[in-house]
Amino acid sequence: MSRTYQAVHQVSRPIGPARAENFAFVEDELPPLTAGTVLVENVYLSVDPYMREAMDEGHWELNTPLEGRAIGRVIESRTPELAVGDLVFHRRAWRTHAVLTPAQLRPLPAIEGVPVSTHLSLLGGTGLSAYVGLTRVLRLQPGESVFISAAAGGVGTAAGQFARLLGAGRIVGSAGSAAKVAHLTERAGFDAAFDYHDGPVAELLRAAAPEGIDTFFDNVGGDHLEGALEVLRDHGRIAWCGAVAQYSTEPPAAPRNLYDVVGKSLRLEGFLVREHLDAQQELTDFLVPHLRSGRVRAHETVVAGFENVVTAFLSMLGGANIGKMLVQTADLG
Repeated sequence: MSRTYQAVHQVSRPIGPARAENFAFVEDELPPLTAGTVLVENVYLSVDPYMREAMDEGHWELNTPLEGRAIGRVIESRTPELAVGDLVFHRRAWRTHAVLTPAQLRPLPAIEGVPVSTHLSLLGGTGLSAYVGLTRVLRLQPGESVFISAAAGGVGTAAGQFARLLGAGRIVGSAGSAAKVAHLTERAGFDAAFDYHDGPVAELLRAAAPEGIDTFFDNVGGDHLEGALEVLRDHGRIAWCGAVAQYSTEPPAAPRNLYDVVGKSLRLEGFLVREHLDAQQELTDFLVPHLRSGRVRAHETVVAGFENVVTAFLSMLGGANIGKMLVQTADLG
């Protein structure tokens, strides 16, 4: 019997910002379920800033279902390793259903008191990026100050909360609106925050951290990196996680003060979270007690309906979300 699923294909390369016309919703037939496979119905899909870069030449193929992080529920199983109803993590996102082998997925444990969606936010790649950047790259020490750019996004809200758990001193964030600034200081545990539209980043950062900063967790690049270089103290460290300022535009010129890396004996290190997947269990052990106690909360913006996945992605790139942007495509059952 033929069975179909809905998927999103990228059908053209964007010039500048991504647009709805770069995508198409397509109905296609599922491959047959054979021995050793399962049929998964996707429940949550993650849309992330890196996906804009993946839309350019040399990354995602055109006219095929796109990839991304997803949580699905097994609805048919032809393997003893998985039962109907099991929740799994996999990377066949941007579609309603997928046929997978056990090697293509990771079963998700039921963690009492922790919502399932958290496996795509604080306990997923978003939280892992924040944890790795703070612990393995910055090696944040108790009492040290940290500046986090794009702090109201998924990685930013995670990094701010994790920095507090790690004993950071002053935690400062940048965001793109007054509402997001208020969210950071009132709900996400930041000591200070500023709207980067209000003036030069260096001036705003110096006002928020008059004594300078020890570390910088960068999700933006561009003027944020230049501003942080000016305010960092000698022997400061930078963890470069992302560069959302340039994903849809030509790369900005290198910071005018890049030589401060030498003059101040700074350390700048970029990292890819996929090279640190061995830290997943470490993150889980670190975080679950704080999730259960309520000391840490997942900041999420959840959009309902598979038909809204492209809208959610474009809205996230435009800064409409607070915390992690997720799309819920089915009920948990």
